[in-house]
Amino acid sequence: MLNGFKDFILRGNVISMAIGLAVGAAFTAVVTGFSTAFITPLIGLATGSVGDFSTAEFSVEGAIFPYGKFLAAAIAFLITAAVLYFCVVVPMTKVQNRFASSKDQKVDIKAALRDCPRCYTEIPAIASRCAHCTSEVEPDPEALALAKLPAQR
Repeated sequence: MLNGFKDFILRGNVISMAIGLAVGAAFTAVVTGFSTAFITPLIGLATGSVGDFSTAEFSVEGAIFPYGKFLAAAIAFLITAAVLYFCVVVPMTKVQNRFASSKDQKVDIKAALRDCPRCYTEIPAIASRCAHCTSEVEPDPEALALAKLPAQR
């Protein structure tokens, strides 16, 4: 049982995930600090309350609701999400699209399916004979072109 746990922990993807979580936590702390130090006071000044509004609260029948903490956390979340999207997701998508050209991708010629006109079972679009009822069928010309196969007569 312990050997299985050791194998699980020492797998590369678990260690990569742990590193990603640690870096993500540090990144979140930096963005939260930036939001607390600069963004929250600027919003406080813009809305008329001087300085930090994260201490803002209201009370109803003795119950205190610190809504300023929620607003500060929401702002930090939005800044974190925006920075991650524009600085990580968008560039990585562009890099992946650049390296993944259509001529390098293999086409699965059996992935495109159609119905047999005789028995109505699914067959590959490039098939010239149904595997179920053995009827001769015309292959789909678009599927043949995608698979880079010559047209059959």
